[in-house]
Amino acid sequence: MSEQINDSSLIGQTLHEWTIQEYEQHRRGTAWYIIMFILGTFLVVFSLLKGNFLFALVIMLFAIILFLQTKQAPLQLVFRITDLGVIVGNRFYSYSELSSFYIIYQPPQVKTLYFETKSAFRPLLPIPLLDVNPLDVRTSLLEFLSEDVEKEQEPVSDQIARNWRLH
Repeated sequence: MSEQINDSSLIGQTLHEWTIQEYEQHRRGTAWYIIMFILGTFLVVFSLLKGNFLFALVIMLFAIILFLQTKQAPLQLVFRITDLGVIVGNRFYSYSELSSFYIIYQPPQVKTLYFETKSAFRPLLPIPLLDVNPLDVRTSLLEFLSEDVEKEQEPVSDQIARNWRLH
């Protein structure tokens, strides 16, 4: 599991560093809100008619979280690749906690570095590459981790979130 960085943390020499957002904030037009309102209302009414109150509650909580998220700007986090691990904000992930990495680079939509962790609770750690050269990052990471070259597409959950502008 990752550890929180403090003054006595041994994090190693920084090889690459850039600033990322905690989550991608999408631009959503009026049509998006109207469609999501209609879809959400339909799902809540349908689930109530079927007696599935838990699903109705989940849909309402999801809508509240999406609404609150639009009112708050994402935090800016410093991401670092070091010779001992990677740092996301104030969390340090040693290379022993990571099993592999892969890069999905399909500009301009997708430019993401993925770390596969050994944790069952957080199996993937996505990092936006932004304007960083993916070949430099790949070369540095190959010294410490294996690359999963079979992965050529971003995860379906990320595709859905990006296409539906959910997160």
